[in-house]
Amino acid sequence: MSGKVVHNVFVSQCYLQNRQFVGTQYRRDSCAPYVRNLLPFQGGKLAWTGISSMQLHTLSKHQSPFVNRGTVHCNVAPTTSAVPSIDTVDFLKLQNGSDIRGVAVAGVEGEPVNLTEQVAEAIAAAFAGWLVEKKKADGSRHLRVSIGHDSRITAQGLQDAISRGIAGAGLDVVQYGLASTPAMFNSTLTEDHGFLCPVDGSIMITASHLPYNRNGFKFFTNAGGLGKADIKDILERAAVIYNNFTVEGLMNSKEKASASIRRVDYMTIYTSDLVNAVRKAAGNIEKPLEGFHIVVDAGNGAGGFFAAKVLEPLGAVTTGSQFLEPDGLFPNHIPNPEDKTAMKAITQAVLDNKADLGIIFDTDVDRSAAVDSTGREFNRNRLIALMSAIVLEEHPGTTIVTDSVTSDGLTTFIEKKLGGKHHRFKRGYKNVIDEAIRLNSIGEESHLAIETSGHGALKENNWLDDGAYLMVKILNKLASARASGMGGGSKVLTDLVQGLQEAAFAVELRLKINQNHPDLKGGSFRNYGEAVLKHLENSIESNPKLQKASVNYEGVRVSGFGGWFLLRLSLHDPVLPLNIEAPSNEDAVKLGLAVLAAVNDFSALDKSALDKFVQVS
Repeated sequence: MSGKVVHNVFVSQCYLQNRQFVGTQYRRDSCAPYVRNLLPFQGGKLAWTGISSMQLHTLSKHQSPFVNRGTVHCNVAPTTSAVPSIDTVDFLKLQNGSDIRGVAVAGVEGEPVNLTEQVAEAIAAAFAGWLVEKKKADGSRHLRVSIGHDSRITAQGLQDAISRGIAGAGLDVVQYGLASTPAMFNSTLTEDHGFLCPVDGSIMITASHLPYNRNGFKFFTNAGGLGKADIKDILERAAVIYNNFTVEGLMNSKEKASASIRRVDYMTIYTSDLVNAVRKAAGNIEKPLEGFHIVVDAGNGAGGFFAAKVLEPLGAVTTGSQFLEPDGLFPNHIPNPEDKTAMKAITQAVLDNKADLGIIFDTDVDRSAAVDSTGREFNRNRLIALMSAIVLEEHPGTTIVTDSVTSDGLTTFIEKKLGGKHHRFKRGYKNVIDEAIRLNSIGEESHLAIETSGHGALKENNWLDDGAYLMVKILNKLASARASGMGGGSKVLTDLVQGLQEAAFAVELRLKINQNHPDLKGGSFRNYGEAVLKHLENSIESNPKLQKASVNYEGVRVSGFGGWFLLRLSLHDPVLPLNIEAPSNEDAVKLGLAVLAAVNDFSALDKSALDKFVQVS
């Protein structure tokens, strides 16, 4: 088959496709190409595709007849434009709940790269198409998308690739550079034309606390973060776009991006809003934190701004703050408030500098934790208790929504000590936030949704899980206490969590499901996991020493021996995490033995971690 014949077939396909859009804003040449010009040309081979992603930004994935990429090799001159072969990518495997995450750097054994710049460009074009449909754009104006990133070493390359994808689809691009995830959402709400706000959509390039070789994306509109169904939709669109890349289009999208990208220092607005929030809470005092010594640990992520741009303008001394410089290799510790090494680092910094307070962020600043002047950590259940105390002072009786692994002691604290209501829901920060929004919609007032991981969202802050804003609420408490004549550094915070009963022993064990085991009989790990949970639930009913939770939204939660356990199925992985809390190691073992007895016959379940726990303990 000659190149000319192939060309005619291709053009006829494009013509038929374009007929669907006659008389609409979407009419355009679907033969317009869309691929990177950096891909090597394979001389003598010509690969044709049926539709460009320039067209696909307005084409629903269900309308496209060209889902599978067909490649025709023909003997034409090397000077003819061509699409070289590109790696096969399973786009749906990049989904991580309501985020996208993948491997962006080679070199880690068993972790092949699946988040390349080409993949990122396709995902960006797909988001552009999704956004056009959601915004019902009528062509009267260009939609605008902001792009920011954390400190990861692949951030710049992925930002450029995303910019090409957005610009190539006909939308305007505003690059923020180093930014935080909460700031990216805020850019869809801010009214400031000088900073090109509000934007119609926003993309944050981050993989949270994951290792340096990973990266990913979070997406926002003014309605909040995208949900799981939206992410799946975007990835399905992206797969079609990726499989129909053409060389000329790549060059075209690069030219469009270089001509249309604007760069804005949006973090100036975001940090200014945080500063003003603290000043307002303290009665419009210019420097309400004057006299306070507060150290920040950013873990070499994106949160280093907090010391100089938020705390210092408020009057705080920040000497002793550490790891503020962005470094995507994270040489000092993982930026993760749940990580023991990270918490030890900020605790030591507080004690060494005799500071009043320590603040630590995760990589993209949507999670945080604190440490008081004595080195006592405010993370996990203790952070939830502190935030609950602050919120319930402002909104008496409100419902606090948390994830499923919070302690019984926290429930008692919220309901008996603070007079609120504890609504324990599913794991996953989006699940927790969405549940709080749902409760408000049916008339049950809720002002705080917070996970043990440190994701905390407030109704007053548009239900955004913002680690910096969470710390601002704590700073507000310090500032208002100082304004009312109370001293004592961070003692006012410590006093707020007095009475919280904390388990003497807590452990999380992960029981993996072998997906290749004959016991699965070709079925999914999810079905197998559900069978394990059902069997455990039935076995508990015959044990008088154990009591199943009367209200529970995830897994099997059981009380007994003065403590509790929760066995649940992971949101994304073939794993059954087991959380146990008890007044002693001995009581925790008793709970572990009860679980082991119930699941022992499930051969595809790796029980080695549980076996070791009950034997060694």
